[in-house]
Amino acid sequence: MSLKDWQLNGWLIAHKTSPQEIADLLAVADRDLNDCKASGLSADWRLNIAYNAALQAATAALAACGYRAVREAHHYRVIQSLVYTIDLSPSVVTQFDAFRKKRNIGGYERAGMTSDQEADEMFSLAKNIREKVENWLHRNYPELLAGG
Repeated sequence: MSLKDWQLNGWLIAHKTSPQEIADLLAVADRDLNDCKASGLSADWRLNIAYNAALQAATAALAACGYRAVREAHHYRVIQSLVYTIDLSPSVVTQFDAFRKKRNIGGYERAGMTSDQEADEMFSLAKNIREKVENWLHRNYPELLAGG
């Protein structure tokens, strides 16, 4: 499979990005990584915020490749695309997807489902993905970064 195959399957659509869009997505990721450190937040909410940081970084990578995920299974597709965009290991993608499922339960069905350790793990994962995306952009799409 490839991102082109995903497009043929109707899971992605072609998308022309810009340096401004990439900067905005990475800025949201940075804001969320910073906000995760606020005191008094529940573990559920910290996981949710860190998850969004990672998702925005992954969205930036997908946009750099010329695609946007369709609405159906949007988060799932963005997460899974990391294998094809930044060459993230399948085991890390599986971990990220497990946090997606955990977030859905904690965010929509039941409070208190997330441990502090899980929130910390999602934060570390988000920081790692954010860093990998920026490094990948520098190597592959420097024209999309404000500093080149």
